[in-house]
Amino acid sequence: MGLRPNLLTRRAAGVASTTFALLLSTAAVGVVPAASAYSAAPGNASCAEPADVHSDARVRGGSKAAHNRHDPNQLTATQVQEREADFAAALRNSMLRSKSSIRTGSTEGRTVALAPISVPVVVHVIQKDSTRAGGNIPDSMINSQITVLNQAYSGATGGAATGFTFQLQKINRVTNASWYPIVQGSSAERSMKTSLRTGGKNTLNVYLGELSDDLLGWATFPKRTLDVMDGVVVLGESLPNGTATNYNKGDTGTHEVGHWLNLYHTFQGGCSGSGDSVSDTPAEASPAFECPTGRDTCTASGKDPITNFMDYTYDSCMYQFTAGQASRMVNAWNAYRASA
Repeated sequence: MGLRPNLLTRRAAGVASTTFALLLSTAAVGVVPAASAYSAAPGNASCAEPADVHSDARVRGGSKAAHNRHDPNQLTATQVQEREADFAAALRNSMLRSKSSIRTGSTEGRTVALAPISVPVVVHVIQKDSTRAGGNIPDSMINSQITVLNQAYSGATGGAATGFTFQLQKINRVTNASWYPIVQGSSAERSMKTSLRTGGKNTLNVYLGELSDDLLGWATFPKRTLDVMDGVVVLGESLPNGTATNYNKGDTGTHEVGHWLNLYHTFQGGCSGSGDSVSDTPAEASPAFECPTGRDTCTASGKDPITNFMDYTYDSCMYQFTAGQASRMVNAWNAYRASA
């Protein structure tokens, strides 16, 4: 398993009950706290949200075309700046609403116990027909995916504990050939989600099926208002024991849920600027594919974070989030998703 020691044993063992704590500082919060960010997006309910460009994807490696492919909605520096300004304003609003420290220690760098955040999950299996080749994956793969999420976000596979747990509420099976394969950005995708999406901003909707354009998955970033497109789309055969070679241990789901909780790719912004807006993920010039041990594409300190869930490496290579990413996800939850 290369850089993921004892991972199969850890995953089979399940997730232990843990009391979480994070030492958060301005640098680790995961949101750019510059005064210009606040002034660009004042903290009030009428503040306009950034343009609806909050989709991101994971592509399959192994071919020159895949290496050269950009995400369907890869964020530009301007789009990131807009999102970070909105994040700062939304986070400030959440703190004003509750000065008693809701699920986070992001105020003034104090150490605060982090209570587990339980995320309800609704899974929609999109099928062409009743066969496995037509998208009808078994419940056992979905249950294994939930286990993988809980292990990854608890820190059981390595890295930081994030405080998030995932509770499967429902498996919804839909046979509709017009939605299969799922095409990112299409009118069919919007129709599918408009018909199926369940719950409030705090409910994770996962759509499984065959995907277009050799994509493994895509996700929406959080917004202040509930968007019918909100959720995560994942290649069904990327779930544990699926047929997507090198991408069948469930970490496409882990990666896309990271976006849903407001994480960028580790290679966002390349070697310049604020990168992925998290201080403890080393800068990375471009996506890493396969498992290139020792890769170092930026002159800044630290080798490329190829084992991070938010890169593009094989599932067998990625196994961790950082403390800064955990802080950013908790802050984003409070700013955007804490209320149903």
